[in-house]
Amino acid sequence: MADSGSTNHRPLLLLISVFIIATCGLIYELVAGTLASYLLGDSVMQFSTIIGVYLFSMGIGSWLSKFLEGNLLKWFIRIELMVGIIGGLSAPTLFILFEFAASFRLLLYTFVSLTGILVGLEIPLLMRILENRIAFKELVSQVFTFDYIGALLASLIFPLVLVPYLGLIRTSVFFGFLNVGIAAILLYQFPETRPFRPSLLAGIVATALMLTTGFVFADRIMSFAEGQSFQDRVIYAKSTPYQRIVLTQNHRDMRLYLNGNLQFSSADEYRYHEALVHPVMQGAQSPEKVLVLGGGDGLAVRELLKYPSLTSIRLVDLDPGMTRLFRQNSRLRQLNRNSLLSPKVQVINADAFTWVRTDTTRYDVIIIDFPDPSNYSIGKLYTTTFYQELDHLLRPAGVVVVQSTSPFVAPKSYWCINHTLQAVGFQTIPYHLYVPSFGEWGYVLALRNKHWRLNGWLPPNLRYLNQQTLRDMLHFPTDMAEVPTEVNKLNNQALVQYFEEEWAPYAN
Repeated sequence: MADSGSTNHRPLLLLISVFIIATCGLIYELVAGTLASYLLGDSVMQFSTIIGVYLFSMGIGSWLSKFLEGNLLKWFIRIELMVGIIGGLSAPTLFILFEFAASFRLLLYTFVSLTGILVGLEIPLLMRILENRIAFKELVSQVFTFDYIGALLASLIFPLVLVPYLGLIRTSVFFGFLNVGIAAILLYQFPETRPFRPSLLAGIVATALMLTTGFVFADRIMSFAEGQSFQDRVIYAKSTPYQRIVLTQNHRDMRLYLNGNLQFSSADEYRYHEALVHPVMQGAQSPEKVLVLGGGDGLAVRELLKYPSLTSIRLVDLDPGMTRLFRQNSRLRQLNRNSLLSPKVQVINADAFTWVRTDTTRYDVIIIDFPDPSNYSIGKLYTTTFYQELDHLLRPAGVVVVQSTSPFVAPKSYWCINHTLQAVGFQTIPYHLYVPSFGEWGYVLALRNKHWRLNGWLPPNLRYLNQQTLRDMLHFPTDMAEVPTEVNKLNNQALVQYFEEEWAPYAN
């Protein structure tokens, strides 16, 4: 009777295996896409090509499965071990080799392809193993039900739990353990594996030891990798559901990187933020309420607090990990002068694209300090659709400023933002300045009418901006002169295409 009960539960065990391997398979795909966005730039191209290569490789694996003969359980256990090694150790290996590989993209897509092929072998093999245990109609429906449920679970827990609490390295290693666990359980639950147990058990132990090493030393691996990627000492690094935040320090300055992209240097950020805030405040008439979109570091808010007339500053930033860091870290609070703790400041963590549609407040000034439009999710924040929503939030004499990337490196991107603002009815005033850490950087003022005044009041003790530098910022030399572009709309995202084209020569 005991043997009969054991036999009856084996099909269920195999179906549970489907659920687990489906979860693991999608996790490896998400890890590869996220890792590529961290290391190669947050581009829609990275995720798109990785998904395409992964699915194509799964198709190859499914086709190859027909050539596997003999003891299918033995084959399946071997494949689980290979998936555990290649998929589980993909993140630590890729992080370590990023700065050393002659062609990192080739290495990345090799890992993606191998993992995809092995994952593609799993389901066809399991279906062949189960075909004599479950009726075909039930087999197909149950296998794919467990498969899709596993994929749903992976897509939910990856951004909400795994990345913020385990990080990419421990996430990939943990799911490698799950593949090895499936192999170990099947090895001892199915008597047909007995002739192969010694060799397979040795493989399971060896794989588990490698994965354990990766899990235990995940922090050191990440520190080593980031130490190679950044010239200066890394003093803070954390993955949130939205981005990888890294702070570095040298004898001269502190630098913030998001997904590997420099956001500011403490040595010259005052130039960027004074130019972002004070020209737009010159155009406001007795401003009281200001909306800041992005700018979770609080540096733009620091400049705004120099205006005693302001009664309310509302900051909307997507990532609570970012605003929490700049509220709590003593060195960063010193840099932003505790701006995010001011009673005048309200911090809201939300997606600005959806939030502006529900806000009913009217503002004198809106400051847009989003990251550069390197992908579609950010590019939507530079579209006519978004700017039309901003128009509804402005008071009649309200003014908007948009950080607009480099008019020297990316002239099409810069002037596309200008033209997009004009397309929704704004009068625009383009301007730029030199920030040593970035080079020439551009902004666009947007007004309902050109009531902006050049000689308005400026706060005392600014480090860069004065009336003369304000005038200089309005002048564009020939090599940054206006160029024709398309208008950036949700249905074309022309800006993202311009940005990728123009910044590609400067990518890693």
